[in-house]
Amino acid sequence: MCRYFAVALAPRNITVNAVCPGITDDSIVNHLPPELCASMLAWLRSGWGPTRRAGTPADVGGAVAALCSADAQWITGQTIAADGGASLMNPVLPLDLQRP
Repeated sequence: MCRYFAVALAPRNITVNAVCPGITDDSIVNHLPPELCASMLAWLRSGWGPTRRAGTPADVGGAVAALCSADAQWITGQTIAADGGASLMNPVLPLDLQRP
């Protein structure tokens, strides 16, 4: 839908983008069973997230603010993963091979 609307609205100088946050504090994650929440955070700290932490609302807001700025007027139809790099990791390879 994002790409479709981006094409349809481009003649009106309207950009359309999507932000897909990763595991974020103060989100639905905090309403999951405690053991599941702890497991997700441990997964990030183990190296699956290069930043080794959950995102914050401010992290996600920063991505949104950047896309809303005049500097982003040439960006449209994109899906931005605001996940601290977690989506860069390959679930097939052992973490030892992926870490610097």
